[in-house]
Amino acid sequence: MAPTTKKNNKRSSPQSSKPAAKKAKIPVESSSEDDELDNVSSSDDDLDEIVSDDSDSQSMSEQEEDDDNDEESTEPKKEGEGSDNHTEQRKLLKERKLQRRSGSEIQQIKNVWERLRVKSPPLPKEIREKLCNEIWELSKEHFSDLILKHDASRIVQTLIKYSSKERREEIINALKGKYYVLATSSYGKYLLVKLLHYGTKNSRQVIINELHGNLRKLMRHREGAYVVEDLYVLYATSEQRNQMIREFWGSEYAVFRDDHKDLKIEDICNSSVEKRSIISKNLLGTISASVEKGSTGFQILHAAMREFVKIADDSQISEMIELLHEQFAELVHTPEGADVACTLISKASAKERKLILRSLKEHADKLIPNEHGHMVFINILMVVDDTVLVFKTFGAAIKDAFADFATDKYGRRPLIYLLMGLNGKYFSPIIKKELERYFEMASKTSKKDPVVRKQELVAKFSNILLNGVGTKYATILPDNIGSQFFSELLTCDEFYAQLDEKNVAKYEEILNSVTVYFKGDVTEKKHPVHDAFSTRFLKSLISGGKWDSKERKVIPFEHIKGLGVPFATKFYDEIIDSTNLLVWINEKDCSFTIVALYETLNNTEEGKQFIKDLKSVKKNINVDSSNKGAQLLLKLMK
Repeated sequence: MAPTTKKNNKRSSPQSSKPAAKKAKIPVESSSEDDELDNVSSSDDDLDEIVSDDSDSQSMSEQEEDDDNDEESTEPKKEGEGSDNHTEQRKLLKERKLQRRSGSEIQQIKNVWERLRVKSPPLPKEIREKLCNEIWELSKEHFSDLILKHDASRIVQTLIKYSSKERREEIINALKGKYYVLATSSYGKYLLVKLLHYGTKNSRQVIINELHGNLRKLMRHREGAYVVEDLYVLYATSEQRNQMIREFWGSEYAVFRDDHKDLKIEDICNSSVEKRSIISKNLLGTISASVEKGSTGFQILHAAMREFVKIADDSQISEMIELLHEQFAELVHTPEGADVACTLISKASAKERKLILRSLKEHADKLIPNEHGHMVFINILMVVDDTVLVFKTFGAAIKDAFADFATDKYGRRPLIYLLMGLNGKYFSPIIKKELERYFEMASKTSKKDPVVRKQELVAKFSNILLNGVGTKYATILPDNIGSQFFSELLTCDEFYAQLDEKNVAKYEEILNSVTVYFKGDVTEKKHPVHDAFSTRFLKSLISGGKWDSKERKVIPFEHIKGLGVPFATKFYDEIIDSTNLLVWINEKDCSFTIVALYETLNNTEEGKQFIKDLKSVKKNINVDSSNKGAQLLLKLMK
């Protein structure tokens, strides 16, 4: 998977034309000058003229330096001549370097830089500044001779890192006209990224303006693609990002950028069939070339894909699926890519969905808890008719990592959807609107009744959900998010109504496990009841219904058996009795649980013993100002 928005980190390079299949949904870190990026195979640009393969990433000076570094005599050495020949070769190499343009100055700069780049022990600030000043005076007239060479480029990077804002601006201005060359250089690209990182808003705009018009070329270049990605993800403003994406529409929108800055791609394509054809051709050409070069995981490419799918017809959607289905997992780690993935899944045929799900299967454990990937999984649950295939694709991953998903902010959302649908408690209006939009897209391709589809999914996943909470309750309940999910599962009337006899028995076993979990001395700080979310969890089971904020009362469950009065009675009999009831009341973290028991068991036949015990300890209740639960209990008992 390609890089995302992590600043000041390093990016791993792709190892093949399909670099991210093993790393789907895990953001890969951003590049720096210390990491070399592996080459990605080049392809011809059908729309733009690009630099030839012989000069894509190296200037002539780079090639000469590489030749010098690799230069070794291949002739057989005569006896006794090996050491002398080697010394002579090193001497000739040094002389050749000195004879180049600015050769002696560059050598002098390197000698100073070797002292500056020492990291252990760190240089004192005064010495560092002195060495920086010395390098500055030696190099300020020779930047163009330094920037494209392996070690010399690192000198300028170090200078940028430690220089003042004014000096950085001077370097920016000195390199004007060379940014495209830097972007396509295997060494210079690191310097360009350094300039973007330490540069100001104005200096970044200078670089963007100079690269403007060449972004489609750079996206097809093995070095330039990484620069464009870093520029888009890490450094460009929202307006600059939009400018960069519009350039992918075609040359007209690159040249006359100010005339089109407020236009949306849908508006342009709806106004002219010819423009739609040109734009879609340009976008598809850039996307196809980039995918072939192994850049499928790039966020800027995902943004271009999102533009394309907005205007694509059914045949073009199929073409995109054919292009991407094997690397589909590389889309889901960015908001733009997740949008593309959801759109393609919603518009895909049953056969195409099968191909997509097959490619996602081995990445399910990373997809489900991903910030954007979980949206793709929910969309799959909402629109894919083949529920058997969905279960086979994701069931094993959910079973193996259930506790991790249940305690994860994003990982639990697909599980919540299975229980409660798009409940507003867990899905914001914006997310609901997006998912409903994808659902609407699938109206032509999804034939099964949504209610039937949901019931089939619940029937298939219910066993995994119950087994998960039943075996991992000791891991899930101590977590705030996990405890909340556990509560929703046990108190979901709709979910319980679909359970068979076997799973109902399993549900009852889980309630027994919950009771055992809260045994122990509540005066010990490690007792789980001291967690605020544990009190809320117990109250949800004791109350016997769901709180309705509009009605301002608890609405009893229609189907669930075992909660409410039965659970409250069982909890009091097995966890609390007359010997420790007062302790629970006087412990401020426990007192609200007693309040919940009182509200549920008061005036019931099952609660007579509890009320009797409560009255017997009433006079000994310590009404501390911090114990709000005890105060409320006494108020209710009046």
